[in-house]
This record gives sequence, structure tokens and C-alpha cells, in this order.
Amino acid sequence: MARLLIADDEEKIREMIGKYAVHEGHEVALASNGTEALKIFKDNEFDVVILDVMMPEIDGYETLKKMREIRDVHCIFLTALGEEHDRIYGFDIGGEDYVTKPFSLKELMMRVKVILKRDKKDEDRYVIDGLVIDNEAHTVTVDGERADLSNKEYELLMYLVKNRGKALTRESIISTVWGYAYDSDDRTLDTHMKLLRKDIKDYGRYIATIRGVGYRFEKEI
Repeated sequence: MARLLIADDEEKIREMIGKYAVHEGHEVALASNGTEALKIFKDNEFDVVILDVMMPEIDGYETLKKMREIRDVHCIFLTALGEEHDRIYGFDIGGEDYVTKPFSLKELMMRVKVILKRDKKDEDRYVIDGLVIDNEAHTVTVDGERADLSNKEYELLMYLVKNRGKALTRESIISTVWGYAYDSDDRTLDTHMKLLRKDIKDYGRYIATIRGVGYRFEKEI
């Protein structure tokens, strides 16, 4: 069971998601806008927040930014926006996934499940020159400075590093890190890879693009 905060200004949508989530065994809190969501978030711990992007008063992006000033949290955005720059912005501020309206409730809950499912069997620490991944603390430092990676960027980096030297297909990366079938039209992987390379600065050069295949982490430890 997980604790979910669902914020959407459309009553029918948030009630529908809430009922389905409860049916799946989750504990749910509902908010009709970003302001209400923030008030609930300040006083309660949640495993995942599901935020509609287009909400009155405070939109979903701004709501997540304010939430992350309080504490880190997993986030899925609900949106009718499909442009790459919109996705990049959402990922850059800490969102982990996008679900475009109209959507399947079953798929949405599957994505929640994937976010919550973590591999606890990784090594505690990886050191690649000045890039240090502390798996126990769930942090990444670049030349001694903390890198502000989203949870999904962290999982992506971990998967690449654990399989360093191997050419990883797009299919295997998406199915492992996101937990659902590969979609040739899905730009989510490429967007996250751009952000990851940017966030780990010079060490982004260790992530090689294998044309027609996927990606490979080329630096040995």
C-alpha cells in the first residue's frame, strides 16, 4: 500500500483516480487545485503525488517546485500537453513520468507501482573519477558537489553504471527503469538522458549513444 496525493481541478477525474487507487489498496488524499494540494502535503507524508499540470491558482509544475522545497517526493504529471519542451521542464523540476489525457486508470496505477518498486540489492557506493553514487544515501555528487537528480534520472544512471561496458537497448532501458513496454514514439528516455548528461556535467561524456541500439556507459570503475 502507498499513500497518494491526487490533485486535479476536474472533480470527475480526481474522484475516478481516487476510487481506483483505493480499490488497488492505496491510501488517498484528494485536492482540487495546487494551493489545496500544498496545504495537505505540508501536514502529511506521501509516497507519490499525481498532479494535473493545468490547474487554477497554482499549476502542477509550480506545485511540485513548492513541494520539493518542503521534502522530496515522487511525482507523476497528468497533462494534455505533449510537446517535448513541456516534458523537459517537468522532468527538470523533478517529475518522473507523464500520463497524457485521456488515460487508462490501470496504466496510471501501473506507473505508480513501478515508481515504488526499487531494487535494494545494488552496491552501496560507485566511484567513477569525480562522479560518486552513494546508493544508501540515494545521492550523486559531481566533483564534490551534490547533483540534483530526479528519482528517475538516478535510476537511469544506476542502471547504466551497473551494466557499464554493455550496449543497452532502448527497449531494455525503458522496460527496466520505467517498467512498461517499449514504444517507438516515446521520447521519455531521450529527454531523461539529455537531463542526466547535463546534471552530471563533464561525466556525461561517459554515456555513449549507440546508433540504432541505445546507450552504453563506457567508463570502467
